[in-house]
Amino acid sequence: MTRNWSIDEPGVAVPLRTVIHHPGLSVDLVPGTARQDDLDKPVRWAHVSELREPAPYLVGQELLLTAGVNVPEEPADVDRYVLGLQSAGITALGFGLTPPMHSELPPALGEACVRHRLPLLVVGVRTPFLAISQAVSVALTEVIQREQRTISAAREALTTAAADGVSELATELARRLGGFVCLVGPAGEQVVERGAPHPLGSRIIELVDRVRAGQGIRSATTEVDGKVIVAQPVYPQATASQVLVVGRAERLGRAERAIVAVGAALLGLAVRSGSDTAAAGAAATSLLLDSAAPAEALAEVLGTGPYHLVVGVHDGAGPDRAAAGQDWLSTRLGTVLVRTGPGPRFTALVAAPPGAHVLAELHSRGWVTAVGAPRSGDRLAGAVGEAEGLLRRARALGRPIGPGEQRDLGLAALVGSREAEAFADRVLGPLRELDEAKGGELAETLGTWLAQHGGWDRTAAALGVHRNSVRHRIRQVERALGVDLGDPEIRMQLWFALRWRSG
Repeated sequence: MTRNWSIDEPGVAVPLRTVIHHPGLSVDLVPGTARQDDLDKPVRWAHVSELREPAPYLVGQELLLTAGVNVPEEPADVDRYVLGLQSAGITALGFGLTPPMHSELPPALGEACVRHRLPLLVVGVRTPFLAISQAVSVALTEVIQREQRTISAAREALTTAAADGVSELATELARRLGGFVCLVGPAGEQVVERGAPHPLGSRIIELVDRVRAGQGIRSATTEVDGKVIVAQPVYPQATASQVLVVGRAERLGRAERAIVAVGAALLGLAVRSGSDTAAAGAAATSLLLDSAAPAEALAEVLGTGPYHLVVGVHDGAGPDRAAAGQDWLSTRLGTVLVRTGPGPRFTALVAAPPGAHVLAELHSRGWVTAVGAPRSGDRLAGAVGEAEGLLRRARALGRPIGPGEQRDLGLAALVGSREAEAFADRVLGPLRELDEAKGGELAETLGTWLAQHGGWDRTAAALGVHRNSVRHRIRQVERALGVDLGDPEIRMQLWFALRWRSG
């Protein structure tokens, strides 16, 4: 048992053996500088340095590459050089053979690395350092992609399990992590658990209390009786009234930590709803529609996306039971992230926007729908207002607004026809009364002037009048409406009012 606390985030790394066994590189491990388990040490990057004392400029876990330009020759100096690299935390040293300067490995460097057990690689003449850096970079990218696939699969499985309740969610989380899970309540009670000890024990409770005393999103790790224990607060992190505890034999990697965060957010939401049958859709969309919910929590549940927000409302006498059900909507929209409510109405999050045939089927069952623009998980909060505006426009049009139409409809799509006409009549009312005696020339002049970006000569040419006439008419408009047309916001409002006027 240890009492060492850590609040750390493991970075992306590949084992040293990835470089040594790479088929495209000529790299040999110097015998005696490493044991078998040293080949599993992490390499975060390959870095070239010819400094005599590079240690102050290193961050640790690098594969440091040198052509020996400034490597000392005296054994005592070489020893200090190796000790400095070791203290900087590098994973291994790569020495490039560069005849005629260095046709072979300097004996003193090899002996020092053997003495201090610093893995030493000899890089062949035909293997440039750039090739090693590229190989490490490609390997790191592959690790990230594998992690993303693992996280995506776990996220989908967890949100699906959440549809069956908290118990199923806890079971799936424990299975994905290969250990026990336990949600600890405010008084230390075990709200839900799978495989956790009873009781948890003073050391784990101490870890939970330490996390709960912190601020923001954080997790803490320790070891208890040979198991790695991780404590992660659930949503909302600001109060940390509930903490998820995970225990397993191995340390959690980056992907596992991301899975813990997703599970914690979903468990917190499900328990917060007060129902053991809380659906995944309700959990996720509730988080989206909760103005107090941090964007980070939503991103943990949904990932980077992108996602489309789909909203719908029924304008008829009411859909049949099937069409109003969450399962029916989930099947048609291809997502479990669906929330139904009174109206009836629904809100859904989809990775792929529904096609025209899906929207047509929904419309045939009485649903008027609108599909928002794609957004990443941490930027979905702004999608609610956009989607609701599109839905108002869809109801005014009497048809669904599908993916891709948002760009064409523009700002006008967010305002219904009745509201638009009322706005135009209110804004342009004084001008209309004055224009009745002038044959509409003021409104026509204003529209042309705005379209010509306030250009006097261009407006005059378009209307076939003198530029002074344009100036005179624009001053009349300003007096009639009581506005300053030098204000860009006023010009914008008048432009839409002219477009929306009823006659």
